[in-house]
Amino acid sequence: MAAALSRALKLPGKKGSELGEYDPLTQADSEDESEEDDLVLNYPRNGLGRGNCMGTGTSELRGSRTGRLVGDEDEAEEEEEDDDEWRERLPGKKRQEREEKGMQYWSQRETNRDEGVEDGGGLGASGGPGLGVSASAEPDRKKAKVRGAIRAAFFLGPLVCAMLVVLLCAFLVPCQHGELDKRPQWEKELGDHVGGVTPPPLALWDVDNDSVEDVLIGVTQKSNNTHLSSSVGNNKEYSVVSLSAFSGEVLWRRVLREPVESIQCGLQYEAHPSPLPAGGAALRALPNSANPLSGQRDRASGPVCLLIQSAHLTAVNGTTGKKLWSVAPGEIQSQAVSLPDLQGDSVPDLLIATLPADQVSDLSLLLLSGLTGALLGHPVTFNLTTFNVSGKLIGPLFHETQLGAYYILFGLGTVEAVSLGDIYTRATGKTPISPGLRLKDPGWEKLRKTNSSLIHISSGTEQVEFLVPLVAGLCNNHNSLDYISNLNSSRSDWVLVCGKLSSKLSVLREKDAHTEWTLTSSAIHSRPAPGQFNDDGIPDLLIQKSGAPRMRKVQVVDGASGRSLWETEFICPRLDLEGTSIMTSDQSAFLFWAGDPVRPPKNLTKTTVAPRAVQAMPVIRKLFMLHPAYPTILLELASTTDTILTAAVSYQEPQKDASYITVSSRPTSGLGPGSRVVKSMSLRAAITAGQIVRLGESSTAGVPVRPGVFEINKFFRRLTFKNH
Repeated sequence: MAAALSRALKLPGKKGSELGEYDPLTQADSEDESEEDDLVLNYPRNGLGRGNCMGTGTSELRGSRTGRLVGDEDEAEEEEEDDDEWRERLPGKKRQEREEKGMQYWSQRETNRDEGVEDGGGLGASGGPGLGVSASAEPDRKKAKVRGAIRAAFFLGPLVCAMLVVLLCAFLVPCQHGELDKRPQWEKELGDHVGGVTPPPLALWDVDNDSVEDVLIGVTQKSNNTHLSSSVGNNKEYSVVSLSAFSGEVLWRRVLREPVESIQCGLQYEAHPSPLPAGGAALRALPNSANPLSGQRDRASGPVCLLIQSAHLTAVNGTTGKKLWSVAPGEIQSQAVSLPDLQGDSVPDLLIATLPADQVSDLSLLLLSGLTGALLGHPVTFNLTTFNVSGKLIGPLFHETQLGAYYILFGLGTVEAVSLGDIYTRATGKTPISPGLRLKDPGWEKLRKTNSSLIHISSGTEQVEFLVPLVAGLCNNHNSLDYISNLNSSRSDWVLVCGKLSSKLSVLREKDAHTEWTLTSSAIHSRPAPGQFNDDGIPDLLIQKSGAPRMRKVQVVDGASGRSLWETEFICPRLDLEGTSIMTSDQSAFLFWAGDPVRPPKNLTKTTVAPRAVQAMPVIRKLFMLHPAYPTILLELASTTDTILTAAVSYQEPQKDASYITVSSRPTSGLGPGSRVVKSMSLRAAITAGQIVRLGESSTAGVPVRPGVFEINKFFRRLTFKNH
């Protein structure tokens, strides 16, 4: 006992090898032995030396294990001396009191320890051992748990609801674009057609505001309506049908009394909210108005489409098919041309070509209000036979020069130009208000002959067959009445095709109407299709011309110089259908119909087939895609035995895709008329299922290069299409 007290008290002059426990006897004698009390109270409780707690002391007392073990043998002998010394210094009575107080201390300590365990405490609030948690803290702890649970519920509840709403919108709500992915193509039969295999009028425009161009087509069928047949005088029914670009379902149908020769869309009334003049003032301003102006703009809540017949021009609401106005300007010979606003009503006005009523002049140009169809002034007539050429009607087309002057290009087998301001002045007797109408371009005006209002553009003696702006992708929207699009396409050079048996292909500079280059070739059968084949920034031309007997040659001509960039010969598909160019990320992809490509014979063995057998064999027509990145590769997208009458491209901007729309004549059993079939084909879906056709070997620096199938498929499947 004395040894334990000695180690706990650490009296001066004694080296302790071990650190003892807290001694209650020392606490009981605190009044008599103040110096010993200070040592006990300041002694560290964690078993470290005094030097560690107080900051000073010998190295043996700073927690070093080596310092505590030094002199173990000497300390064992000193413990016996300490016991004898304590026995002599402590009287018997005080010793007994210390023992009693020690017993009380240890019993109280054990009791507190048991209570602490029952209360769940090991460490008290101050971190000391043996201090228990009071009973009053238990209800507070339960309340805190309840409050935490309530807060968590209020936080997680709205979060879970928001996640459920997002999942419902993402996976359960139907989407039109999803329907488009499920239906990459569709086919619609419009019944038996009466009237041969002439190409039907076709136009593409977004009439239902779904960001995809829909289909409008003119149809001629055998009439089942006895009353309508008797009133018209034949057994035919004429109509215009609007088909959805997503599914081919009929959006609306409008029955007419005479066939439609052309359909054009793009006039936008709702984009021009300027108010109309009221009441009689409006009628006095436009006395030839076909319909009152009141409510015209309200009735045109969507795009406006023009239905051009032989003697009537009708404007309908593209969304509903309801008639807005109709005029009978005479015998119509051309499509309508979208012009700048001539009246100040913020709606583009129109120009059409008709046969003159005097039977002396060759052609008349009429100005019409785009809002009401009213005739602006009177027809302006022209005599075009002075150039000793009378042929196919060219134009009319709108052109804006680099200086901003407005001209109209037209002709009968020739190309003439006349200032739009001159037409307006001759028609109305007024001076144009717009500066653009009064402006004249000196480069064009110097081509005008004395005492003539016409500017002669084409200089050759051959008849002009085609006049096309040198703009990539223009062949896809030449039925558009969108003024902005037409204005942008008019600021370009012009492509001229002259001659029937042999053709001359040339490019006219727009700044002075002079010829840039001319290429002589065999007969060109369809309009050239401008597109980007090389990377010089100038559109190139895809042309289809005659080849060897029963052959057709397809050629790409450089738009800058006229040299050939690509050409291949095919079996003749027995149809004259213009090609199409579609803009990809940096270049154009070209689409055209042809038979199988002609390959060089591998042996000299000749086989002959009877002419009757050749005529009896069905003609297989194939749709090919050509991309400049792989000029020796064609991708076969489709094949059919139907006779393709006309085709166009509908763009789908959200999906970066395009649909190829065709109208074909499908033969039926017997000698009856064929059936009209409208078909829409997703180009990206067709590319995925397309077949690779190799034309020959290509080489770079004398090393033959033959791209692999995997590389070709990867390239074509990554193509995306965009509108020009």
